[in-house]
Amino acid sequence: MRALVDANKVRRVLEALGRQSRGGGRVYLTGGATAVLHGWRGSTVDLDLKLDPEPEGAFAAIRDIKDQLDVNIELASPDAFIPALPGWRDRSIHIARYGDVDFYHYDPYAQALAKIERGHARDLDDARAMIDRGMIETSRLQEFFEQIDPDLVRYPRIDADAFRAKLAAFLESREDAK
Repeated sequence: MRALVDANKVRRVLEALGRQSRGGGRVYLTGGATAVLHGWRGSTVDLDLKLDPEPEGAFAAIRDIKDQLDVNIELASPDAFIPALPGWRDRSIHIARYGDVDFYHYDPYAQALAKIERGHARDLDDARAMIDRGMIETSRLQEFFEQIDPDLVRYPRIDADAFRAKLAAFLESREDAK
């Protein structure tokens, strides 16, 4: 088991990945890395990344960085679990540029919907934190769900009615908190 990842280690990983990659591209952070860099969590177990477009040499760099910095790095993003939201790249939040690689927080709306669908307590806390920090608006979550609803059939693990109910319960809990 590798060490927990705090904000300093996330930044060190990004710098190393940008420095060791041999070409330009984009890397999107999701889940715990977003929570840690925005400060509502002190650490995370692993660093979830999406490479799009993949910087040349990124996989070799990731292999080496995992050992050099004692960090778990996974290739995971919301679009592996729910349909990609239209315009997700435009809503992704730029973090920094290291070397020829740009680093972003993956679209907060997609992150929140994927977390709501999964439904773990920590995931729901993360989705609430995104709202509390003004990263997402609850009214738009429902709109984005409606946009991806027809594509949920492509994700056999997801029960679309159950996902809809989880979202409704989450949104209702936010209304009750006001």
